[in-house]
Amino acid sequence: MYRHARELQFTAKPEKPDALFAMKFQELLGGQFGEMTVMMQYLFQGWNCRVPGKYKDMIMDIGTEEISHVEMLTVMLARLLEGAPGEATDKAAAANPALAAVLGGQNPQHAIVSGGGARPTDSLGNPWNAGYIVASGNLLTDFRSNVSAEAQSRLMTSRVANMTDDAGVKEMLAFNLARDTYHQQQWLLGIQMLIDDGFVDSQVEQSNGDWEDKDAAHVFYTGTEGSRAGEGLWATGNSLVDGEPFRAEELRPLARPDGSFDDGTLPAPDPKQYVTYDGNQGPGKPGTGAGAHLQGAQNVVTKVKDALTGDKD
Repeated sequence: MYRHARELQFTAKPEKPDALFAMKFQELLGGQFGEMTVMMQYLFQGWNCRVPGKYKDMIMDIGTEEISHVEMLTVMLARLLEGAPGEATDKAAAANPALAAVLGGQNPQHAIVSGGGARPTDSLGNPWNAGYIVASGNLLTDFRSNVSAEAQSRLMTSRVANMTDDAGVKEMLAFNLARDTYHQQQWLLGIQMLIDDGFVDSQVEQSNGDWEDKDAAHVFYTGTEGSRAGEGLWATGNSLVDGEPFRAEELRPLARPDGSFDDGTLPAPDPKQYVTYDGNQGPGKPGTGAGAHLQGAQNVVTKVKDALTGDKD
C-alpha cells in the first residue's frame, strides 16, 4: 500500500519556461536509463524479493523514493512547458533566426497530446519500454544491474544538466546527482552484505559453477593482432572466484575431445519454408504445427528413460 504526500521530495521549479530544454529533459524521465526505469526496476525487484527483512525493505524503500523522483521530474517538465508554444516562444524565434530554425525540434506532443505536461517517453518521443528493467529474483545479479542503472542515470543527468543555465533546474539536478551517487554505493554495499550474510560466495554470479568449464573461466581471448589487452588484470591477475591465475590466449577454434572442430554447418531446411538450399545435408524434413510439441515430448521421454536406466549416451 502506498500513501501520497502533496509535498515534493525536493523543489522542482525552473527560473523560466523552456520548451526546447523540456524535450531534452524527457530523457531523464522516460529514457532507457531514466527515472521511470529505475522506479519500475526496483519495485518489481522488491515485490518479487523472497528475503523478508532488510533486503526486501531496502529495495521497496528505494523503489518508493524513485516514485518521488518521477513525480519531481513530471512537475519540472510541466513548469518548463508553461506557455509553450506561446507568445514568448514566437517572439524569441522572430528575434533569433537560428532559434527559429530549430524550433521544429520542440516535441509537438507536449502541446498536442499531454496538454503541456510530461509524457512517459524519452527525448525523441519513444514510449517507455518495460523491456528496460531487470528483475530476475536473484539479488546478486539484480544489485549489479542496479549499480549500472544508477551510473547510467547519473551520467545522463549530468549531461542534461550541462545543457541548461537555469539555476532552478540545476538545483534539482544537483539533488538527483547526489542521490544517484549514494544509490550506486547502496547497491555495491548490498552486494557485500549478500556475501557477508552467506547468500553468495563472491561478487560473481556462479550458478551451476560446479560443472562449468573451469579452464575456460580463466582465459582472456584476444582476436586483435598486436593487442595489448593481455597486459590488464583480467589477463594477468587472479580469479575473484577461486584465486587461480588468469591468462591471455589467441582467439581460435576449440577442438572437441576427438580433435575435430564444429564448422557450423546448418541442418537441411523444411522444404515447405522455401529456403535457398544446395542439398549439402540431404533432404529436409517437412515440419508441422504439432512438430515442436512432439519433439519436446520425445525429449522428455528420452530424459526419463535415461534417468531410469542410467544411460546417458
